[in-house]
Amino acid sequence: MAITCEINGQQLQLEYPCSWCYKVVALERAGIEIAAMEIFSQRIYSLKPSNTSRNGKYVSMNLELLVHNEDERTFFYETLKAHQHIKMVL
Repeated sequence: MAITCEINGQQLQLEYPCSWCYKVVALERAGIEIAAMEIFSQRIYSLKPSNTSRNGKYVSMNLELLVHNEDERTFFYETLKAHQHIKMVL
């Protein structure tokens, strides 16, 4: 199923199911790993290191998984964003 959505003011055409990558920011890598295990325990996902802030206060990782529709993609974004260990999701 194809869907057109607006992300950051740009029209994006997505064909579901598709692989989606969330950039997840936290104070430490372990916090991201815990959040991923709690939220995606029943799903296959990959988690790869991304960046560390200049002063080392924040770390980011890329979390990639298969999403089946727009509602699922948005739900995972909101769930990650609300997790106690997560500071930001892009």
